[in-house]
Amino acid sequence: MGPASPAGASVGSASRERLARTFLVAFFLAVGCDLASLALGLDAGHTVAKPLLMPLLTAYAATRGAPRPLLAALLFGWGGDVFLLSSADWAFLVGMGSFAAGHVCYLLLFRRTRTSPLVAGFYAIALVGAVALLWPDLPADLRIPVAGYSVLLTAMACRASGLGLVAGAGGALFLLSDMLIATGVAEWPQLPAPDFWIMLTYCAGQLLLATGVLARHTQAYRGGRISA
Repeated sequence: MGPASPAGASVGSASRERLARTFLVAFFLAVGCDLASLALGLDAGHTVAKPLLMPLLTAYAATRGAPRPLLAALLFGWGGDVFLLSSADWAFLVGMGSFAAGHVCYLLLFRRTRTSPLVAGFYAIALVGAVALLWPDLPADLRIPVAGYSVLLTAMACRASGLGLVAGAGGALFLLSDMLIATGVAEWPQLPAPDFWIMLTYCAGQLLLATGVLARHTQAYRGGRISA
């Protein structure tokens, strides 16, 4: 059997692009449904929509030829989303652990990036300040897990900035989303409809991280090499 013709390759590429767009549109629809449910106080809508978010974004990334660590990071995010639907303490810890595993995957992707010393200094100050302020108000059994998770999350956001503006913004929004969760756990005053803002910043963060990684991966592929 001979090699595929250029026309056949072109048709296959066009088909993948259409499938990718379909998954991306479905992701935006799921995000819209989730945010609308949170704004309107429809718990059932949030329960249905939230578990669909990361699988749809993962499917989009997969059809765009995403590197495996990105797919793993998004799926670990899905695990965190599902567990955090429960209000049980054990589910919160398991969900946080799943997100932590996702940050490790992102750090693997960003291991070759170069971060500005100014950006690194900013994130270091933000980490120390946030943990110091939250520490007295966190439940005693969550202080160490939250502090450890915060180190991973901040490292991910910091390293993401080395991949470019898009991924850097995604990391910052992911950090902001989890900070909003942490202030809720610490029982600080909250914005109206706090879950709406948590999910808005989280979904935007994951999408921008995925977009930034895919752009760099495509650039590396066209340059004749594949970089994780």
